[in-house]
Amino acid sequence: MLNRISKEQILDRIRFENPWWVDGHIESDIADMPIRLYFDLFRPLAYERDIRRAVVLMGPRRVGKTILLYHLVEDMIQNGMDPKKIIFITIENPIYNNIRLEQLFTYAKEATGLADKSDWFIIFDEIQYFKDWEVHLKTLVDSYRKDKFIVSGSAAAALNFASTESGAGRFTDFLLPPFTFHEYIFLKGLDHLMKPYHLTWNGHIAEFYSSAYLPELNNHFIDYINFGGYPEVIFSERIQANPGRYIRQDIIDKVLLRDLPSLYGIKDTRELNFLFTTIAFNTGNEFSLETLSRESQVTKALIKKYLEYLEAAYLIKTVRRIDQSGKRFKRDNFFKIYLTNPSQRSALFSPISATDELIGNQVETAIFSQWMHRDWFTPWYARWKNGEVDMVGLSDKSLKPTWALEIKWTNRYFDKPGELKSLYKFCLENDIKTPIVTTIDKEGTIEHKGLSIQFLPSAAYAYTVGINTLIQKKET
Repeated sequence: MLNRISKEQILDRIRFENPWWVDGHIESDIADMPIRLYFDLFRPLAYERDIRRAVVLMGPRRVGKTILLYHLVEDMIQNGMDPKKIIFITIENPIYNNIRLEQLFTYAKEATGLADKSDWFIIFDEIQYFKDWEVHLKTLVDSYRKDKFIVSGSAAAALNFASTESGAGRFTDFLLPPFTFHEYIFLKGLDHLMKPYHLTWNGHIAEFYSSAYLPELNNHFIDYINFGGYPEVIFSERIQANPGRYIRQDIIDKVLLRDLPSLYGIKDTRELNFLFTTIAFNTGNEFSLETLSRESQVTKALIKKYLEYLEAAYLIKTVRRIDQSGKRFKRDNFFKIYLTNPSQRSALFSPISATDELIGNQVETAIFSQWMHRDWFTPWYARWKNGEVDMVGLSDKSLKPTWALEIKWTNRYFDKPGELKSLYKFCLENDIKTPIVTTIDKEGTIEHKGLSIQFLPSAAYAYTVGINTLIQKKET
């Protein structure tokens, strides 16, 4: 006869997961971890009780979702909430197999020993391991009107789809992305390297950032490109010594070999792995379905699905093309693909240096990844027969180009702006007066044939996009 898990064992496990019921605070090693800057955006959603909604915290693996939730628990305790009214349950623990969410909630309340029947705060971590979680969570939200529910999970693609389909009006989604370069600098205590200044750009005064210590900032930028997307990596020299073991095995492989196959019924994971490896090695390059199909011997229809899966899992971002005059193509035969986190490439292959022949693509990927945190912005690139512009912003109203960016890891064009022929041609045709060109460490405005070209160091520009994104998110 098989042994069965008893109710008391389940209650003991729940008590173990909630040490603040006894100690009045979270464990010290977690409390001492740096708090992500996105916490200030997430916190109001968690505290909101007037609107009856559960919060769905989603994001790629190992970006700090669980730690963010623990910091939330500590914040609530410090703000006077009864620690025993805060429940934390990790769904992936096998002891909870086949137990409904509502039953887990009931067990947790019993484990506290409190008689109160409302005003609970409940966290279900790694919710994707619970089948049909969205249906059960919606029922909890409707049934327990005075309680607040938060769930998190790493299988972001499934979470996002399920939340959208079944949680309309009941769920609020919050995406926690990998680190921006701004967060990296902040959490490493390097704010003293940065200085703000105002620049007339695109017809208005904008706040940009630079540094009086550009060589040091660039060293940190290279470290960010190699290791900077994940909290545990940037603070561990041991992990940085072997990033492949941590990032590839614990993050990428679990998504490619476990999460996506189980979500979408993928049988041949070799095809998916080959596709992602090809993209990672060539991040920032232009692709076509025909090329990818020919290289991998996988049909174009299946390649298209795999790209959708990888993008839904926040591993890649597909960027579409416009022509010289800023018009979109009727058929998207060609497109660029970027990793959402440049350190994924370093983990799969090897870290790179500032003089590596592939550094240009990695710098471009790093800068694109800063823009990807803006869910209200869609980047484009321009390419035509004899020219290309790396990034273009289109007007939401007119759909016409409003600004242009060339991403370079060289100072060459600061000294020879006349060589920026493609950029000049694109700006002239689309009436753009102040394009931006990034450099290694040169900065300033150079007037050239009617253009006011703003030259900015790549690292400083990446920092600027990251901090301004966070500011705009707080204002909306």
